[in-house]
Amino acid sequence: MSEPVPADGQPPTPAPQPPTSAPQPPPPAAADQEIPEAPPATLWDRMRDDPQYAPEHLALEAVRRLGPEAAQWAARARAEQADVTADLLAEQAVRKFVNRARLSGAVSGAAGLPGAVIDIGVLAWTQARMVLHVAAAYGVDPLHTDRATDLLVLQRVHKVAETARLALGVAAGRERAGALFGTGGQGQLGKVMLRLGVRLAQMAGMRAAKRVFAKLVPGAAIVLGTWANSSATKDLAERSRALYRQHGTVVPGPRRA
Repeated sequence: MSEPVPADGQPPTPAPQPPTSAPQPPPPAAADQEIPEAPPATLWDRMRDDPQYAPEHLALEAVRRLGPEAAQWAARARAEQADVTADLLAEQAVRKFVNRARLSGAVSGAAGLPGAVIDIGVLAWTQARMVLHVAAAYGVDPLHTDRATDLLVLQRVHKVAETARLALGVAAGRERAGALFGTGGQGQLGKVMLRLGVRLAQMAGMRAAKRVFAKLVPGAAIVLGTWANSSATKDLAERSRALYRQHGTVVPGPRRA
């Protein structure tokens, strides 16, 4: 139906519109969600197929995937925070990822052995992310392949850098072979998961299989997981800060206008 034209020649008054709903508050920003991120599915497949070198596979993938993120974070933080110190940046990273590690322990432990293994893998991945952010805070390149060696020594998978490098070389070779020829099916999945859990527990600073099985106790998983994850991550943070504070470079902050 067309709108009636007023007799005085004035433009027609717009018809009233139905009321709109009240505006909704925006969803919380992604940065505010302190939910720990799980390792990528391709990494899980690689670790399951080669559990003996699971920590080495995780370290290599962490540098590839998380190194650029850490470098960008440090550069952005220095641009936004005038005269920020390396120690302060490192403290910000540690606080953020210790909180994520604590949350990882609080929401896990309800799915038996596979759930416990997943929780430890998420913790090891979160810890690797923290170490790379601490390195970037002190001006150490988080994308350099030496960071994978650092991860394995800091997380006490290997005692010295030389053995860590050798193991990383083996893992990288097995990764390439798997990509070319594929991997055979894994029998006895339970044994594979247990072996993978023990290796990841060693990397995450848990007490190997004892911590894995403790997470299976009904009612104890949340409390134990929260405490153990937080404690292990704080210990790793101290070792990481000591290493990179010593070997880092001084990165000047932005000059004031």
